[in-house]
Amino acid sequence: MKLRHTPLSIPATGVWLDGVLAHAPDVRALALCVQATGPSTLAPSERPLELELQAAGFATMTVHLLPRLEAQRDPDASFNIPRLTERILAAMEWAAHQPPLVDLPLGLAADGTSCAAAIRAAVRAPERLSAIACLGGRADLAGAEPLRMVRTPVRLIVTPGTAEAIILERAYPLLKGAHHWLALPPASAEQEQERLAARAAATWLRQHIPQAAGTTPA
Repeated sequence: MKLRHTPLSIPATGVWLDGVLAHAPDVRALALCVQATGPSTLAPSERPLELELQAAGFATMTVHLLPRLEAQRDPDASFNIPRLTERILAAMEWAAHQPPLVDLPLGLAADGTSCAAAIRAAVRAPERLSAIACLGGRADLAGAEPLRMVRTPVRLIVTPGTAEAIILERAYPLLKGAHHWLALPPASAEQEQERLAARAAATWLRQHIPQAAGTTPA
């Protein structure tokens, strides 16, 4: 499947969010990959998450929820969960109005504090999202009530023994909808751990997102 990579600038309230869309006519669905950081030095075409999702037949839309200047000036910007939630919803709304994307089922992959915003976005727009994969991160920051309310299938992918995993263990029982806890096996290097997490995210989204009409399985 040959993907076309297109830089994006997505309007949100008062800001423009940078991103990259990787798309082909025969994709099975769209995976929205959100990051609660400014643009990184590693391009989406090189990140294990996007590569694994694309290998599983997904188009990917990577969106940086914080403009670079905002991330530099405000060290707490990534913890403003309500604002991050609105920006995820803005990215979803933008995708819903793009002719190549409008009919594609939508899944969401998040890390860091964007996991919490992903949970809240799913509560706000449950009909739009088919599944969520949280790669570590801080889903607990969504708050107890959103965790109880979310009905979109959620997988928490954790590295045992990390501070994040310990925090998420306390939040996980609050989930009442379809949910799954996946502890990654030990890896010899950080890059290998990232690949394992990316593969687990792609598997979860593939299991829970229907094949788009008129496409062939990857």
